[in-house]
Amino acid sequence: MRTIKTLMAATALTAVGAASAAAETWDLPLAYPATNFHSENAADFGACVGQATGGAINIVTHPNGSLFAGNDIKRAVQTGQAPIGERLISAHQNENPMFGIDSIPFLATSFEDHERLWEAAGPAMVEILDAQNLVYLYSVAWPPQGLYFKREINSVADMEGIRFRSYNTATARMAELTGMRPVQIEAAELSQALATGVAESFISSGATGYDSQVWESLTHFYEVDAWLPRNIIFANKQAWAALDEATQTAIRDCAAEAKAAGLERSIAYTNFTLDGLREGGMIVQRAGDELMEGLREVGAIMTEEWLQNAGDTGRAVIEAYRAGN
Repeated sequence: MRTIKTLMAATALTAVGAASAAAETWDLPLAYPATNFHSENAADFGACVGQATGGAINIVTHPNGSLFAGNDIKRAVQTGQAPIGERLISAHQNENPMFGIDSIPFLATSFEDHERLWEAAGPAMVEILDAQNLVYLYSVAWPPQGLYFKREINSVADMEGIRFRSYNTATARMAELTGMRPVQIEAAELSQALATGVAESFISSGATGYDSQVWESLTHFYEVDAWLPRNIIFANKQAWAALDEATQTAIRDCAAEAKAAGLERSIAYTNFTLDGLREGGMIVQRAGDELMEGLREVGAIMTEEWLQNAGDTGRAVIEAYRAGN
């Protein structure tokens, strides 16, 4: 597969007229640390766009919620406060159930299955974002989600009363159904929340735990492969419409390469970060049968609730995905 750096040189030759245009800076707010693979991928995407447009578009990334807090990024791009941004789309499931399709427990638990799910959901997602004044550019899945705790957990009953960091509707509902107490916390605030006891547990990939060095506060990570949430890069529709066709094509080409490169990064980062958690002193293991049985019961409830809320559009996407199995 070509890398983004390879595409920079090739696309630069096709961005006719872009070099002569006045340089324009596009600030790209990110919710995660600069060292997170999503942030690194976005930085490479920005570099690709800069070269492919002959310097007409200069994308500057602002990681770790430094420009806008994670929960504010999508709104900032919709309203034109930022021309482009990246957001964990399931965090906005309260706006539209389809935004939570990547967080239906145990529906798509591998990278391969998740990509097929997103292929089925993609057209609807593009249409929904378009209606919200956003232009979809690319998206990348996180590694499979597991559970973090500060003590051994063998069943759902063991979770009762634990303060659980939620980041979207699905995680808040999971907390409720397992007897935990959901606390809304953005990624940039996670380390402090764990250190101060505001949160005692959360569900995420090994990447988030590794980036946040959660071994300083927690002790156990259980691999449950609940789902693979997805980050989306989108642009403000007016900012996008102001670009000429050659510039739009150059950005689309870089976005396609960023999607492929991001998937490779996510897959590679999975084992790397789990090893990193172990090296930090955490116990990393597959969840036991009793715990998994209880979680799947919770997942079945959440799946049916999602299908009811998502209506015909959601059901059609799920049916299309399952038909491909």
